[in-house]
Amino acid sequence: MDDWSTLNSIEVDALREIGNIGAGNAATSLAQLLNRKINMSVPRAGLVPFDEIVHLVGNEEDLVACVDTRVTGPAPACVLFILQGDSAYYLVDMLLGRQSGETTEMGEMERSTLTEVGNILTGSFLAAFAQMTQLKFIPEVPALALDMLGAVLTTALISSGYFSEQVLVIETTLFNEHDSISGHFFLVPQEGALKTILKAVGLSS
Repeated sequence: MDDWSTLNSIEVDALREIGNIGAGNAATSLAQLLNRKINMSVPRAGLVPFDEIVHLVGNEEDLVACVDTRVTGPAPACVLFILQGDSAYYLVDMLLGRQSGETTEMGEMERSTLTEVGNILTGSFLAAFAQMTQLKFIPEVPALALDMLGAVLTTALISSGYFSEQVLVIETTLFNEHDSISGHFFLVPQEGALKTILKAVGLSS
């Protein structure tokens, strides 16, 4: 992918600002949950075609962890927080205070941890979008999937209906003094919802 969007630099900066606000909110929430500091940053943010999601994350056959949250309101969407499989294990280690590489399987506690962090991140980013757009985003209960990337995306599309071809993406990095983990936050709008979001935040598609 040669660029992240057809947005100009001012518009991308505005979208990154939403991402930074969301990351700050999420870092605070995680710190309260874990009683220790977890940092977050937003290296990139933009608007991309849906079919670019695979290239951003990896390959269709890659094992990933995906927290899928449906969002209702004036701009219905599907929110996906996707981590490469090995990153998901490292994130569990980081969040549970384990040594890096200690987690080797996804039991009930590990899955619950990933779902909860996905829920926190989604809520934090949606709150930032709501703050900037004055739109109401209502998240449903999140679901965790551990599967190949292609299967995860196909399932998300089939179960959610028809979506816009354009997707808002915020690349996130979670880190502490020892480890750094990259993930991707995708807001996949239903048909017409993207226009509502971009208009509300002052961006043009």
